[in-house]
Amino acid sequence: MIRPKNNPIIYWFLRNYVIWRVGKHFHQLLFNSIDVDKNRSILLIANHYSFWDALVLFCVGDQLFKKKFHIMLLEETSRKEPFLKYGGAFSVNKNTKDILLSLDYAAKLLDDPNNLVLIFPQGRLYPNFTADIYFEKGVQRIIDKARGKFQLVLAAAFIQYFKHIKPTATVYLKTENVIYAGKSITELQNAYQQHFNASKQLQTEIDVEQ
Repeated sequence: MIRPKNNPIIYWFLRNYVIWRVGKHFHQLLFNSIDVDKNRSILLIANHYSFWDALVLFCVGDQLFKKKFHIMLLEETSRKEPFLKYGGAFSVNKNTKDILLSLDYAAKLLDDPNNLVLIFPQGRLYPNFTADIYFEKGVQRIIDKARGKFQLVLAAAFIQYFKHIKPTATVYLKTENVIYAGKSITELQNAYQQHFNASKQLQTEIDVEQ
């Protein structure tokens, strides 16, 4: 398992690079505001649709959540892009027993109210407007081990070009009051599916207006 490394100087450059790159690539980054509990960490669950999703959500976190960003990435990606560990990335290897170390590490991060942990429970990339959401079981272990010390936030993100040359990234955020500890992964998956469907409908309405 590859763990994050703390280097304020490298993080400063990495943060500013991500903000610059997202700003340069996108016409606009839109997201709704939600209440953030300063006394709890955040477990951010999002759909996995492209290279850009982590960068977009980093920018949302930087503007809205104001917490220390962490993200679970495949070990293959972490080794290919080693600088990401200075931005809070830690690795997971789904094909070995080390996966439990990564899941438990994510849960431990949620003990600190200053932390945000981003997880893509789908486990791999899916089209932005996929119909059905399926979660792998690892996120349920994180929730169970963290014992409700966090604020659960669902994020549904979409990229559309509308009438502009550059795309617009839109992120729909929702605080989930149920923590789902001790429940089945299906219940969490269904809750996210409802949020995703509602967000997709809103995105379709924006398409019509544009």
